[in-house]
Amino acid sequence: MHAVRGLIVIEGLIGVGKTTLCRILEREWAARLVLEPAEDNPFLAEFYADPQRFAFPAQMFYLANRYAQQLQARQTSLFHPLTVCDYLMAKDGIFAEMTLTGHELTLYQRFAGLLDEEPLRPDFVVFLDSDTEVIRSRIARRGISAEQVIPADYLDDLRARYTRLWERWDLCPVHVVRTDEVDYVDDPAARAHVLGMIAGWIEGKPVPGSPPPFRESRQRALFPG
Repeated sequence: MHAVRGLIVIEGLIGVGKTTLCRILEREWAARLVLEPAEDNPFLAEFYADPQRFAFPAQMFYLANRYAQQLQARQTSLFHPLTVCDYLMAKDGIFAEMTLTGHELTLYQRFAGLLDEEPLRPDFVVFLDSDTEVIRSRIARRGISAEQVIPADYLDDLRARYTRLWERWDLCPVHVVRTDEVDYVDDPAARAHVLGMIAGWIEGKPVPGSPPPFRESRQRALFPG
């Protein structure tokens, strides 16, 4: 296959398969990866122990680190045929609205408003989704202790917030891929199908059966025929 070129983002809820797909793209297409430095937050342990007290410093650390990482990636992406990032900058605002309230949320939004909303602008976003119980079973298998307390209603709320983001998102197409319906980890045919869909979106030639852009599919649902 000829070299695949572009800048894409793989987004989705925890445990849905983002990093796995990013690693597949790295291996199959020599993609340059921009992976979120989630484990580097020095306030994370305190946040899990006392969310109300430590939500603001934890979120501000994420805001600064994510923005700096995406600025650096933007400067170097021109030297790589394919760059794959596992998050959008807009994700930061979604989580801030879930964890912050009152003056802390207002202050966060003032700081965030001073920054370029999406310093790394993708050709398109692939949003991975699965049934909530499927995600919870994957989280359980991962065995990361801090993740085991995540309730189903938290995941449902997070998915709804992403959906509202996609409804107003106009920077690039968003394609939703259900990872509870396609096993690109263990099934070579499924993996080839997903890679074919992504290549088709990059080249502007969607393959048969690939999901249309989110806003287009939502428009079809509202106005069928």
